Amino acid sequence: MFRQIGFDATAMCGQDMGMESSTRPWGSYLVLSDEDDHKVKRITVDPQKRLSYQQHFRRSEHWFFVSGEGKFVLDDVETLVSSGSAVDIPVGSAHRIENLSESEPLVFIEIQHGTYFGEDDIIRLDDDFGRASDQSEPAPGTAPR
Repeated sequence: MFRQIGFDATAMCGQDMGMESSTRPWGSYLVLSDEDDHKVKRITVDPQKRLSYQQHFRRSEHWFFVSGEGKFVLDDVETLVSSGSAVDIPVGSAHRIENLSESEPLVFIEIQHGTYFGEDDIIRLDDDFGRASDQSEPAPGTAPR
Protein backbone atom coordinates (compact mmCIF):
# COMPACT_ATOMS: atom_id res chain seq x y z
CA MET A 1 0.00 0.00 0.00
CA PHE A 2 1.32 3.45 -0.92
CA ARG A 3 0.56 6.67 0.84
CA GLN A 4 0.73 10.09 -0.73
CA ILE A 5 3.45 12.41 0.53
CA GLY A 6 3.20 16.12 -0.21
CA PHE A 7 6.26 18.08 -1.31
CA ASP A 8 7.21 21.51 -2.61
CA ALA A 9 8.29 21.23 -6.26
CA THR A 10 10.29 24.47 -6.12
CA ALA A 11 12.37 23.06 -3.27
CA MET A 12 12.97 19.90 -5.31
CA CYS A 13 14.27 22.07 -8.16
CA GLY A 14 16.75 23.83 -5.90
CA GLN A 15 15.17 27.26 -5.88
CA ASP A 16 14.55 27.16 -2.13
CA MET A 17 17.75 25.23 -1.37
CA GLY A 18 20.16 28.14 -1.88
CA MET A 19 21.28 27.00 -5.34
CA GLU A 20 22.55 29.65 -7.71
CA SER A 21 20.19 30.74 -10.46
CA SER A 22 20.25 33.63 -12.89
CA THR A 23 17.96 35.26 -15.44
CA ARG A 24 19.71 36.40 -18.61
CA PRO A 25 18.52 38.25 -21.74
CA TRP A 26 18.28 34.87 -23.56
CA GLY A 27 16.61 32.85 -20.75
CA SER A 28 17.86 31.45 -17.44
CA TYR A 29 19.98 28.85 -15.69
CA LEU A 30 19.92 26.92 -12.43
CA VAL A 31 23.08 25.42 -10.95
CA LEU A 32 22.38 21.80 -9.99
CA SER A 33 25.89 20.91 -8.76
CA ASP A 34 29.02 22.99 -8.10
CA GLU A 35 32.13 21.01 -7.14
CA ASP A 36 35.90 21.56 -7.43
CA ASP A 37 36.17 19.55 -10.66
CA HIS A 38 32.77 20.11 -12.30
CA LYS A 39 29.66 22.26 -12.44
CA VAL A 40 26.21 21.23 -13.71
CA LYS A 41 23.53 23.67 -14.91
CA ARG A 42 19.99 23.37 -16.23
CA ILE A 43 19.79 26.00 -18.99
CA THR A 44 16.55 27.29 -20.51
CA VAL A 45 16.75 29.31 -23.73
CA ASP A 46 13.67 31.37 -24.50
CA PRO A 47 11.94 31.07 -27.91
CA GLN A 48 13.82 32.79 -30.76
CA LYS A 49 16.80 33.66 -28.48
CA ARG A 50 20.41 32.54 -28.59
CA LEU A 51 23.42 32.61 -26.33
CA SER A 52 26.62 34.49 -27.15
CA TYR A 53 29.04 32.97 -29.63
CA GLN A 54 31.68 32.30 -26.98
CA GLN A 55 34.78 30.44 -25.84
CA HIS A 56 36.10 29.15 -22.51
CA PHE A 57 39.78 28.55 -21.78
CA ARG A 58 39.57 26.70 -18.47
CA ARG A 59 36.72 24.25 -19.05
CA SER A 60 35.16 21.89 -21.54
CA GLU A 61 31.40 21.36 -21.68
CA HIS A 62 28.97 18.56 -22.50
CA TRP A 63 25.37 19.52 -23.32
CA PHE A 64 22.43 17.08 -23.23
CA PHE A 65 19.21 18.45 -24.73
CA VAL A 66 16.09 17.72 -22.69
CA SER A 67 13.40 19.49 -24.71
CA GLY A 68 12.94 21.78 -27.67
CA GLU A 69 14.83 22.23 -30.95
CA GLY A 70 17.80 24.40 -31.70
CA LYS A 71 20.74 25.25 -33.89
CA PHE A 72 24.10 24.49 -32.29
CA VAL A 73 27.27 26.09 -33.67
CA LEU A 74 30.75 24.74 -32.89
CA ASP A 75 33.70 26.53 -34.51
CA ASP A 76 31.41 27.87 -37.28
CA VAL A 77 29.86 24.44 -38.05
CA GLU A 78 26.07 24.38 -37.59
CA THR A 79 24.14 21.32 -36.36
CA LEU A 80 20.44 20.92 -35.57
CA VAL A 81 19.74 19.51 -32.09
CA SER A 82 16.60 18.30 -30.31
CA SER A 83 15.50 16.34 -27.27
CA GLY A 84 17.93 13.46 -26.71
CA SER A 85 20.81 15.08 -28.64
CA ALA A 86 24.18 15.64 -27.00
CA VAL A 87 27.23 17.71 -27.95
CA ASP A 88 30.77 18.05 -26.63
CA ILE A 89 32.56 21.40 -26.54
CA PRO A 90 36.35 21.19 -26.17
CA VAL A 91 38.31 23.83 -24.26
CA GLY A 92 38.83 26.90 -26.47
CA SER A 93 36.16 26.03 -29.07
CA ALA A 94 33.76 28.77 -30.14
CA HIS A 95 30.15 27.74 -29.57
CA ARG A 96 26.56 28.93 -29.37
CA ILE A 97 23.01 27.58 -29.18
CA GLU A 98 19.90 29.15 -30.68
CA ASN A 99 16.30 28.23 -29.89
CA LEU A 100 14.50 27.86 -33.22
CA SER A 101 10.98 27.63 -31.77
CA GLU A 102 8.59 30.56 -31.81
CA SER A 103 6.78 29.36 -28.68
CA GLU A 104 8.61 26.59 -26.76
CA PRO A 105 11.73 26.89 -24.58
CA LEU A 106 14.89 24.92 -25.38
CA VAL A 107 16.19 23.13 -22.28
CA PHE A 108 19.53 21.39 -21.84
CA ILE A 109 21.81 20.16 -19.09
CA GLU A 110 25.32 21.62 -19.23
CA ILE A 111 28.16 19.70 -17.57
CA GLN A 112 31.33 21.77 -17.20
CA HIS A 113 34.62 20.01 -16.53
CA GLY A 114 37.93 21.75 -15.87
CA THR A 115 39.83 23.86 -13.39
CA TYR A 116 37.66 26.99 -13.18
CA PHE A 117 33.93 27.59 -13.69
CA GLY A 118 33.48 31.33 -13.11
CA GLU A 119 31.32 33.43 -15.42
CA ASP A 120 34.44 35.51 -16.18
CA ASP A 121 35.86 32.59 -18.23
CA ILE A 122 33.56 33.60 -21.09
CA ILE A 123 35.04 35.31 -24.12
CA ARG A 124 32.09 36.63 -26.14
CA LEU A 125 32.93 36.72 -29.85
CA ASP A 126 29.42 37.84 -30.89
CA ASP A 127 26.40 38.73 -28.78
CA ASP A 128 22.84 39.81 -29.60
CA PHE A 129 22.64 41.84 -26.39
CA GLY A 130 25.69 44.11 -26.81
CA ARG A 131 27.95 42.24 -24.39
CA ALA A 132 30.68 41.17 -26.85
CA SER A 133 32.81 44.27 -26.29
CA ASP A 134 31.81 44.65 -22.61
CA GLN A 135 34.10 41.97 -21.18
CA SER A 136 35.66 41.92 -17.74
CA GLU A 137 39.28 41.06 -17.12
CA PRO A 138 40.08 37.42 -17.92
CA ALA A 139 40.08 34.92 -15.08
CA PRO A 140 43.49 33.91 -13.73
CA GLY A 141 45.16 31.55 -16.19
CA THR A 142 42.88 32.35 -19.15
CA ALA A 143 44.05 33.56 -22.52
CA PRO A 144 44.03 37.33 -23.13
CA ARG A 145 40.92 38.69 -24.85
